[in-house]
Amino acid sequence: MSQIGNALEKRDASPGAVVEQYRDSLALVMPSHLQARVGAWVRTTQGMLRRDPKLLEAAQNDVGQFLAVLMDAARLGLEPGTEQYYLVPRWNKSKRCTEVTGVRGYQGEIELMYRAGAVSSVIVEVVRTRDSFTYKPGVDERPKHDIDWDLEDRGDLRLVYAYAVMKDGATSKVVVLNKGHIAKARAKSDSADKSWSPWNTDEEAMWMKTAAHRLTKWVPTSAEYMREQLRAAKEVAAETPEQIATIPAPAPGSVDGDYDEGPIEGELVD
Repeated sequence: MSQIGNALEKRDASPGAVVEQYRDSLALVMPSHLQARVGAWVRTTQGMLRRDPKLLEAAQNDVGQFLAVLMDAARLGLEPGTEQYYLVPRWNKSKRCTEVTGVRGYQGEIELMYRAGAVSSVIVEVVRTRDSFTYKPGVDERPKHDIDWDLEDRGDLRLVYAYAVMKDGATSKVVVLNKGHIAKARAKSDSADKSWSPWNTDEEAMWMKTAAHRLTKWVPTSAEYMREQLRAAKEVAAETPEQIATIPAPAPGSVDGDYDEGPIEGELVD
């Protein structure tokens, strides 16, 4: 049995109580700017358990797994039970019961990009069949997407795109995905056919999450990036002008549609 499991046997092991018992541990792994909000973070999680009987049952089936998921959300600085980080009851074949799985949402992907400090804005949008969309890689810096807001029904989902505007004004690589790309991403999720899967409860958000996740190949999402930039800036400041090399500007944005990022749900792996 894990150390967490052993500790839980000696305490009130109900999921809500566990969240409170591990409040300090959760705060310890959170990014520093969120640690002061750990109380609200804990109460939000406890409230979700009270409102969702299926989630509560899954958490009770394996409280240690539930806590591990919360630790992952805390480490990333994302709020569980929101479009930043879904809490999903998932069937575990070997245990013959449901357990809680963490699934990073599109808002979580975007939040991590902003937090890394390299971008000034991130754009992730779906294109529907009655929208107008044009983008020529190598010619257009950014897509042109026109929506007729007078339409009551914009049609079915057709495409999704994502790009970031960097702090220096440059445009990142542009990700454009069609239904085929989305179908491949969905097929990698072993829970996509379940009624509780975000692929079925919030399909548009999962299209956006897929594009945002692909974008992370081209845009920093870690605080390590900012620390490295500060270190590099100090080194450059210490050099003479003759020693400073000229860094070429990035190439214009282009389409990325076939990057294989693995299981799209970002599920925890035992």
